[in-house]
Amino acid sequence: MLRHAIAPSAPSARYTKASHDVVRHPRLSSDAKILLLYVQGLPDDATSKPLSELAQKLGIKGRAYQKAKEQLVAHGYVHEWRSQGEGGRWLTEQIVANNPLTSEQAGHLRGACPTAAAPPSKHFPTVGEPTARTAGGYKPLEDHSDKTTPHPPSEAEPPAPTADPTQLARAERVLLALRHSRRELHLGVREARALAAEAVKWLERGLTESDLRHALLAERPQEGVRSAVGFLRYRLIQKLPEAQTSLQPYEPPPVRELIPCKGPGEEHLFRPLGDESECAPCRKATAHANSNSDKQAFPEGTPWRERIARIQATDLRLGEA
Repeated sequence: MLRHAIAPSAPSARYTKASHDVVRHPRLSSDAKILLLYVQGLPDDATSKPLSELAQKLGIKGRAYQKAKEQLVAHGYVHEWRSQGEGGRWLTEQIVANNPLTSEQAGHLRGACPTAAAPPSKHFPTVGEPTARTAGGYKPLEDHSDKTTPHPPSEAEPPAPTADPTQLARAERVLLALRHSRRELHLGVREARALAAEAVKWLERGLTESDLRHALLAERPQEGVRSAVGFLRYRLIQKLPEAQTSLQPYEPPPVRELIPCKGPGEEHLFRPLGDESECAPCRKATAHANSNSDKQAFPEGTPWRERIARIQATDLRLGEA
C-alpha cells in the first residue's frame, strides 16, 4: 500500500484533528465517526444547535441517525439530560466530547458550564380553536427528542393512592433489570421510579416479578424502541391484566332431618337428599322388582314391535277404566 499526504497550507481552522481512538474505533459506524468529527470542527457559535439538526446537514437522518446516536451514547461520546422548566417547557442539554466520558464526568462538565435558557413567554402557545385529533398511522422518521419544545402544564389531577414501598421497590428492581435483556430498554433510576407506580398495579393483581418482566419483554417491535420510557409506560397501561375476583367461601348445603321411609319392610328412618319418600335401598329394590315383572310380561325373544303394541293396549285399557 502506498500513502501520499500533503501538509495543509490553509489556516488550521479549516482542519479538524481526528483522534485515532475515534477513527479506528471498532464499534462506531462511519456515520457516528463522521458526525462526531463534524461537531468537533464547528465554530463556537454553531454548537447551540441540537445534534439531530447538525446530522441533517450531513445527510444522516431517520434510523441512520438513531443508530449513530445510540453508539455515541453507549460509548460515552454523547451525554444528554432532559428537564422541565417553568411553564412546563421541556429543555434538552447535550454534551459531545472527543474522548469518552463517564456519567459523573459529564455531570461535572454540565455543572461547570450551565446553559442559560430564555424564560418561556406568558402567552399560551396554542393558536385557533381546538380541533379533533386526527389519527393516521404516521411514523416519525427522525428523532426530535433532543430539541427544546414548549409543553404547557396539564390541569391538576387528584393525587393517586400511595403504593406499598415494598411493592414499589420490587417494581423498580424489575424495570432497572430490563437493560440486561434488551439494551434499548435502559432506564435511569428516576425514570424507573416514575414508572414503578404503573408496574405496582401488576404486582397488586397477583402477578409475580417474573410475569411482569416477561410481559414487558415479549413481542419486540420490528422497528425497534425509540423511547424506553414511552414504550414501557404504554405497555404497562395497555396490557394491564384484569383484577382477579375473590372466590366466595364454600357453604355446604343444610343437613336435612331424618324421616321415616315409606318403603316395604320394617319401619326405619333415612336422611333424604331431595323430596324422595323412600330410602335408597328401597328404591333400588322397587326398581329391581319392576325390571323382573317386565321380563315376565315379555318373554325373551319377543319382537320389539309386539312389546310396544302390548304396552299401548295396556295403557288404553287403564285409560278407559
